[in-house]
Amino acid sequence: MTYRDMLDELEQRKAKALGMGGAEKLERRRAQGVLNARERIEKLLDPGSFLESGLYATSNRPEVKDRSPADGKIAGFGRIDDRPVALVSNDFTVLGASSSTINGKKIRHMREVAIRSGMPLIFLGESSGARMPDRMGAAGRAILGQDSTEYQRRRQSPWISALLGPCYGSSTWYSCMSDFVVMRKGALMAVASGRVTSMAINQPVDSETLGGWKLHAETTGLVDVIVDSDEAALLTIRRFLSYLPSHHAEAPPVHPVKEGASENAKRILEILPPDGAKVYDVRKIIEAISDPESVFELKARFGKSITTALARLDGRTVGVLANNPMFKGGAIDVDACAKATSFLVFCDSFNIPIVFLVDQPGFLIGLDGERRGAPAKIINWMNALSLVTVPKISVIMRKSYGQAYLNMGGGRNADEVVCWPTADLGFMAPEVGVNVMFGVKKEEDPERFQKLLEELTRDTSAWGLASLYETQAVIDPRETRECLISLLAVHRARHGSEVSQHYLSNWPTSY
Repeated sequence: MTYRDMLDELEQRKAKALGMGGAEKLERRRAQGVLNARERIEKLLDPGSFLESGLYATSNRPEVKDRSPADGKIAGFGRIDDRPVALVSNDFTVLGASSSTINGKKIRHMREVAIRSGMPLIFLGESSGARMPDRMGAAGRAILGQDSTEYQRRRQSPWISALLGPCYGSSTWYSCMSDFVVMRKGALMAVASGRVTSMAINQPVDSETLGGWKLHAETTGLVDVIVDSDEAALLTIRRFLSYLPSHHAEAPPVHPVKEGASENAKRILEILPPDGAKVYDVRKIIEAISDPESVFELKARFGKSITTALARLDGRTVGVLANNPMFKGGAIDVDACAKATSFLVFCDSFNIPIVFLVDQPGFLIGLDGERRGAPAKIINWMNALSLVTVPKISVIMRKSYGQAYLNMGGGRNADEVVCWPTADLGFMAPEVGVNVMFGVKKEEDPERFQKLLEELTRDTSAWGLASLYETQAVIDPRETRECLISLLAVHRARHGSEVSQHYLSNWPTSY
């Protein structure tokens, strides 16, 4: 065989592999307005940066070897904003991108290189689940479990998943192990398909109810951001990565700051109602103190009495964990606890300082919360908080009652505690305290109730806390941005490094 013959064969094999599942299947996707696996890679990465790994891999089963280009999972390396990444893009046109012996080896290689070389790992998910012939019988079982690190996460580098179609089996597993998950409306995520689930439980199953976007955005909390299209999902991944370091041993990147970035902070008093009983949307406060257009909210539809967001202060990434009185008056329920804990673990793992914005009446107690393990969720949060080693600044804006005072960074649970003059501290809401402690109800004895209320609120102000040096500063709310920038500069470089101790890096990724 001559060189020309060998090179001709190379080109033929390359063309076949790049053809994926064939023109008919690709055209069908195009007609549906859905990108194929290679188009997704092209739109995600910097132009011309993709270096494929395993283009010529195929199934090791003779009956499907000739119709399994790249074995249904396209893997390789590229760049996003000129930083290296590794990725796996599932090709649903090839055997439903089902998980097999060979493409499992590709995923393992991407995982190992991403960890070893310190680069984010991205999964573009769309999979029918396990490839049944590869998994049946004793031989199929023996293949599983040969890699003891397959489901191990130590957060050496960020993992990102996009749910872009039906996602069963490995697409689900890797999403649940990821640090960030974006889901396109119309996509699905579940352990198994509706058909398999229906057969297993012997009753009809609606796929959207089983694993649609509303379930995961609002009930399970397994998805961070919901989008309308593949293109939006890919742009969201690029934006998310702009806040993060490439790996856990470096600080997040610093971005330029627009002129006039501090102007919005002057609007805080327009956002915060003077009447402490009135609600407001804390997201407007976050926007006011952050660099313009830098707020990136996570899990917006889940555990809504807590708002979690990435943002920038003076060009530097921070994680904001805030009570939101717009939902349940800011009372923290079980879902909000899980959301907060997950966020603390994430921020500490990737060297992101944390800012608490506090306005909460305590935890939302009751039968539902107790049945769902509220005590454990509350203490799990405290356990995580006690292990966080990135800088933590707590800003008490209004109410901070009960155990939640500590969960939101009160006392020695933050490096600095700052109060607004509107701060109100206590074991519980004073009105409730009068009833519990003295058995007096306002409607039964308004005069005595008011007298006892005044006694209970005598030392609950910011000034009482300041006199005990339990808050290090009482500030004009409009000075919050500059105060945070200054305090974070003080605490950022610990022993000459902006890298945390990562005590939480091996905590679970899903709560």
